[in-house]
Amino acid sequence: MASTNTNSSSQMDPNSGFCSHTKIFHSLRPSFSLPPPSQLLSATQFTLSLLHSTTTNFSETPFLINEVTGHSITYSDFLHQIKSLAFSLKKQYSVSKGDVAFILSPYSLQIPSLYLSLLSLGVVIAPANPDDSISELTHQIQLTRPTIVFATSDTSHKLPPNVRIILIDSQEFSSLLTQYNNLDSIGSDVVVNQSDIAAIVYSSGTTGRNKGVLLSHGNLIARVAAFRANDPFETGVKVQRVSLIRRPLFGSYRLLYMMKAASMGGTLVLSETSESEALFKAVQNYKLNYCVVPPSFIVSVVKSELTKYDLSSLKFVMSCGAPLGTEVIENFKEKFPNVEILDAYGLTEAGPVAAMRFPDEINKLGSVGRLVEVVEAKIVDLLTGELLSPGQRGELWVRGPSTMKGYVGDEKATAETIDSEGWLKTGDLCFFDSDGFLFIVDRLKDMIKYHGYQVPPAELEHLLLSNTAIADAAVVPYPDEEAGQIPMAFVVEPNKKIQRIAFVDFIPKSAAGKILRRELVNRAISDP
Repeated sequence: MASTNTNSSSQMDPNSGFCSHTKIFHSLRPSFSLPPPSQLLSATQFTLSLLHSTTTNFSETPFLINEVTGHSITYSDFLHQIKSLAFSLKKQYSVSKGDVAFILSPYSLQIPSLYLSLLSLGVVIAPANPDDSISELTHQIQLTRPTIVFATSDTSHKLPPNVRIILIDSQEFSSLLTQYNNLDSIGSDVVVNQSDIAAIVYSSGTTGRNKGVLLSHGNLIARVAAFRANDPFETGVKVQRVSLIRRPLFGSYRLLYMMKAASMGGTLVLSETSESEALFKAVQNYKLNYCVVPPSFIVSVVKSELTKYDLSSLKFVMSCGAPLGTEVIENFKEKFPNVEILDAYGLTEAGPVAAMRFPDEINKLGSVGRLVEVVEAKIVDLLTGELLSPGQRGELWVRGPSTMKGYVGDEKATAETIDSEGWLKTGDLCFFDSDGFLFIVDRLKDMIKYHGYQVPPAELEHLLLSNTAIADAAVVPYPDEEAGQIPMAFVVEPNKKIQRIAFVDFIPKSAAGKILRRELVNRAISDP
């Protein structure tokens, strides 16, 4: 096994992880081991090997639960479905290594089985957001050129007529999951290298239109291993991990979170709602102890009234998608003193998590935590390209075994995003403090140019959200003849102006919870 800890420089500051010689920030987390890159290994094989090494008493444990219906799939059924489906797809549909499978499905308990069966065959999975427009889905299909498409009767109408479609909610697909028994280990006759592409996940990229991010089996393996190493539950405590994740299982984070849950023998509750009350009910009904939610959800929970539900099982809430404001965290802790907030930062291209803040790091409010074990970073001056020290703001560059291989069909965008040494340019204005904690100031492309100064919208948004009369807010640049640009705020509930303001019913956001500022800018300019 190859260790992820390659940092042995005597010039590294043990407090910040910053090497004064290379100007590189290193992770301060305990190291862990990864399989040697040359080892033939698929992401499915690695995930299930961790499951079998974790416990032998998981067969009848629920792996997946539909939050609305309560329908569940046990680990025994899950493992059988993977084997039967892999064999069926290979035998009946001639699906083979290197093929691309485009997947367009809302909530389905069969999606994890589909993902892992395809990965075991060396098939590249390309899961898409079922809420995307026909135009965007057409663009994604043109990028990936799938040989087969998995959809449902509700989503298939969005697809071009010339693609081969298998309906996940059909009797035909159900039979593929169960028709074969007593199969040997899945993928035993398929040779998968860790360098082989495993998934294409869609991202807006650091700039520009939706792009297809190429992730290898090695990328997924490194991330699952890091998720395992970052498990917030105390070592040695035997507790069933029951977690909830919102929205369908597309995108790199949801894909990898599912694989993490599978590798640990945990139970994953799938929810399609964003309502606070529904989450409280799910916590009570399924004894959830871990939830993954966007920051806007935590803001809404803080400002909501306490409910009648029993939330005593809840131990951790993971916030990801955008930084949480200090006051939001403090108010949440006051309201829920027994629940820890875990902060995370990352992007799809980074595979996707680069930093996390653990419960014992609560004193570092405003930070997204320290670098995770498999990641190293640089802070680069925007004008000179100089590498900066702790406390100095610049663009964050990251590198590690989970960093993407590039963008499918877009060599120019790949070259603009990843340099020759494997450094990924995040497009985020950041700094590390003297203790190695990462602070996200804002997206560089979102910065407001006011009288020659760079004004981060996120700082103004945090200020607005500190007011209890405002449910949600977004700040965008607005053209101004004298200043160049001035901040314009969109708020869900009215309060007061910050030079220019618009009152709206909701703030448009991506599936990951990030504010879609371009939509607001277009709206501001077209409707002054």
